[in-house]
Amino acid sequence: MRPKNLEQRVVQRLSRKKGDVFLRDDFTDLGGYDQVGRVLHRLVRSGQLVKIGHGLYTRAAPSPFDGTPVPVKGLRALATEALGRLGIPTAPTRLEEDYRAGRTTQVPAGRAVAVAKRVRRRIGYNGTYLSFERA
Repeated sequence: MRPKNLEQRVVQRLSRKKGDVFLRDDFTDLGGYDQVGRVLHRLVRSGQLVKIGHGLYTRAAPSPFDGTPVPVKGLRALATEALGRLGIPTAPTRLEEDYRAGRTTQVPAGRAVAVAKRVRRRIGYNGTYLSFERA
């Protein structure tokens, strides 16, 4: 049985997807650009999704602290998955390599991602964004 409205079809597709990062382009075959945008915005407001960048969304779960919707994975893992979906390869940062090699005991915070080419998107949520460095 086929769902009746666009929101039901988008939710059904989200439940079938394996990854946790979704592009707006994943839903272009279901409806128009504005229609899909309105549905995604409704899902963000209802707490089913979190917007992490321009056209980038992720699954959400209630925070154990205050109940607000937060991503199901960490920001670093989400950024790596999102950049992979966008065709941008990632690598460990210089600080991560130094830590793994034992040249430093400073644990990297995980707020930076090494990329092979220029990234103009801001990836993050709730005021916390990643920085990018050249790999």
